[in-house]
Amino acid sequence: MLPQPASLIEEMAAGLNRHLAEQGIEEPRFVGIHTGGVWVANALLQAMDLADEPLGILNVSFYRDDFSRKGLHPQVRPSQLPFDIENQHLVLIDDVLMSGRTIRAALNELFDYGRPASVTLVCLLEINARELPIRPDIVGQTLSLPQNQRVKLTGPEPLAIELRELDPQ
Repeated sequence: MLPQPASLIEEMAAGLNRHLAEQGIEEPRFVGIHTGGVWVANALLQAMDLADEPLGILNVSFYRDDFSRKGLHPQVRPSQLPFDIENQHLVLIDDVLMSGRTIRAALNELFDYGRPASVTLVCLLEINARELPIRPDIVGQTLSLPQNQRVKLTGPEPLAIELRELDPQ
């Protein structure tokens, strides 16, 4: 049975608050990865009573290592960072961490904007299919899926997790 995002978000908010306090981070800057990461970030900020905090939005399409193979989606929009990231403590939020390649692309883009003091990675779901050594600091739930299955976050209201079968090739 798939987890419900709402209950995961509440647990993640508590975990993130603890993590930030333990690290002595008082004024983090929040950045969501387009699209699902932004949905999770908005829900997380709401659960942390920080809904008025500015939210940066990263679109990592140009930074993906598979850009030349897949091409660019016709509706790609530029990233929006409404704050300076130089020497800031960032909370980078995504919906599903699977291979690690999206997070790698996001870190590459962030460093093009400046050098943050730290980056805390938060993911709603972690799938045991990693290709790169990237792990979240805060995760809602870790799942093991067969090779022919993927999860997809739908939203933004309500957030829901769907299980999808890959087409056999």
